[in-house]
Amino acid sequence: MPHDSYDDAFIADWLGRVRTIAVVGASPNPARPSHGVALYLARHGYKVIAINPGQAGRDIAGLPTYARLADVPEPIDMVDVFRAPEYLDGVVAETLALAPRPALIWTQLGVRDDAAAAKAEAAGIAVIQDRCPAIEIPRLRLPRLA
Repeated sequence: MPHDSYDDAFIADWLGRVRTIAVVGASPNPARPSHGVALYLARHGYKVIAINPGQAGRDIAGLPTYARLADVPEPIDMVDVFRAPEYLDGVVAETLALAPRPALIWTQLGVRDDAAAAKAEAAGIAVIQDRCPAIEIPRLRLPRLA
């Protein structure tokens, strides 16, 4: 799939389907975008799980925090990536090792690796790159989840 632009309906459909989101690279620092986005998604009704090896077992924005995706004890619908593009291939590999696999990998603004995205898509995982759900939700006027 081309990742230069996305149809609004495609983004809205995915944001309406997912319920459990793992935020890879979540920060305990409230000034960091990953902290604010995780908190925004939780307040919007998603179940959000923070992934940060240095903060595992602690609490980020009031959210449970694990070191790795594989440590999360429940299925994940979406992996939201706040890591530099050079780490995306590793996040994709970690995602592909999950059972069940998440349906969607979402990468934040400035995070794009088309080769890593192609690997995920070849395995049946949808990918949205270089977007922020905390921008897309209000832009698309999506309702809060029940």
